[in-house]
Amino acid sequence: MECAEDDCDDEAAVRLHVPWDANREVCTSHARVLARQDGVVAEPLADAEEWR
Repeated sequence: MECAEDDCDDEAAVRLHVPWDANREVCTSHARVLARQDGVVAEPLADAEEWR
């Protein structure tokens, strides 16, 4: 599964639970940035092949 962020072809490795928007699966790079927002919870995907 690919990262949900526009123009990103990396593999999704994290599910972000976003209280004010839909949950989405993103790559680790986007997760590092987006999970810093208040209320966002990052959950590693069990089937993700690699962490970067």
